[in-house]
Amino acid sequence: MGRKAGLSDEKLLAVPTDDRTPFNDTERIVIELADTMTDTPANVSDDLYARLRKQFSEEQLMQLGAQIAFENYRARWNRIFDVESDNLYTPQVHKPSESDQHR
Repeated sequence: MGRKAGLSDEKLLAVPTDDRTPFNDTERIVIELADTMTDTPANVSDDLYARLRKQFSEEQLMQLGAQIAFENYRARWNRIFDVESDNLYTPQVHKPSESDQHR
């Protein structure tokens, strides 16, 4: 799903870590919101909200918040039934093209 959304392996591999260097400023603030909404209790500070409003409209924030909340719901729901990862993600191996070989 991440690749279909255009995420590189570098970004996908960075998600479970604290390394945010592969991400741009917009992606970093969305990750910060997601992390904040995952905390218990989920308290979005006035500072974070103000920074989000500089990048997103109220409607966009509502959609973003709803999607993050839904993913949190699914993650917690999966814990009830001990649902594990299907390990569908594997990093893509770059195969040199013919043009790469002639460089």
